[in-house]
Amino acid sequence: MPSPSPVRHRRGPAASTRRLLQALVLPPLFLLLSGCNFVVMQPSGDVALQQRNLVLASMGLMLLIILPVIGLTLWFAWRYRASNENATYRPDWHHSTQLEVVIWTAPLLIIIALGALTWISTHTLDPFRPLGRLAPNRPIPADVKPLQVEAVALDWKWLFFYPELGIATVNELAAPVDRPLSFKLTATSVMNAFYVPALAGMIYAMPGMETKLHAVINKEGVYDGLASQYSGSGFSRMTFKFHGLKPEEFDAWVAKTKEKGTDLTREAYLELEKPSEGVAPRFYKSVEGGLYSAILNMCAQPGKMCMSEMMHIDANGGGGKDSHENRERLQYDNRRLEQGQEPNGATVPATGRPPRSEGGASEGDKAPHGDMQLHHH
Repeated sequence: MPSPSPVRHRRGPAASTRRLLQALVLPPLFLLLSGCNFVVMQPSGDVALQQRNLVLASMGLMLLIILPVIGLTLWFAWRYRASNENATYRPDWHHSTQLEVVIWTAPLLIIIALGALTWISTHTLDPFRPLGRLAPNRPIPADVKPLQVEAVALDWKWLFFYPELGIATVNELAAPVDRPLSFKLTATSVMNAFYVPALAGMIYAMPGMETKLHAVINKEGVYDGLASQYSGSGFSRMTFKFHGLKPEEFDAWVAKTKEKGTDLTREAYLELEKPSEGVAPRFYKSVEGGLYSAILNMCAQPGKMCMSEMMHIDANGGGGKDSHENRERLQYDNRRLEQGQEPNGATVPATGRPPRSEGGASEGDKAPHGDMQLHHH
């Protein structure tokens, strides 16, 4: 009997070691993955469900090309290896019409399918577009009105207004199941993003601008919400809980808010707006009239000109040479520095000032190079 080849003998220990490592590494890896919550792939709202299906459909279409290519690559490598004397050797081969047809037709059809899927989904899942259904095969009843929610990204917390109910909350959001939600979103200082993975996709919130989101929650539960746009030192703790409740439970939640909450006046809002981290949920039983509009128009602080007023002036031809009088009323970014409330980390190039340590502001911080000024012509 011929003795084992030296090559096979050398490969034996390596293969055994590799199998041993796999046996040791894979079980802990599976154990770690078992604790993951793939909420994006297991959504509880119809909009997030349609987005999940879009991801799966796109992935499936792309795998129609990827998997055969990987399989054929491995097969060709094995089939035409140097030691396979049965494989046909054709060094002069250069063209096959049938192969060219397959190579170009299959990807072209998949691209057409992906394009059609993207076009339809882009319009169907437009966040500004009101919902057309509660869930698959469940149209919205004619007597059901969307619940209005106005969301404001502060530093570093979320403020939610319920204009129809006259209440507001901080870092806690609730909604009845199977009722459409209509969000209006804005921010106060920097660009941010509102994201409840179980509910719908991420939507940006920007100072002086308003974006929208229409969604619905179909299952009861408590879901995580977060700010998915980096916004400074408190970004990682800018989270909140979203409660999907039965209608009667939501009514009880509203009643509890009105019973135990405080009043959200303009002064209370200006205090709330100051940068803070890890803020516990707060509840307000009443909201001063026009507060959200003032936040949106960047004039919640007394003495500031509202964006709507500025746009009205511009629409009528501008303020002319007298517009310099509005200069101080249009300075926004400077107010926290002047009041000693600017958070750590505000440095060049964003503000034009050198970095400052935890101990306090440096002399360079006193220069108002970071003012955001809007001028009329």
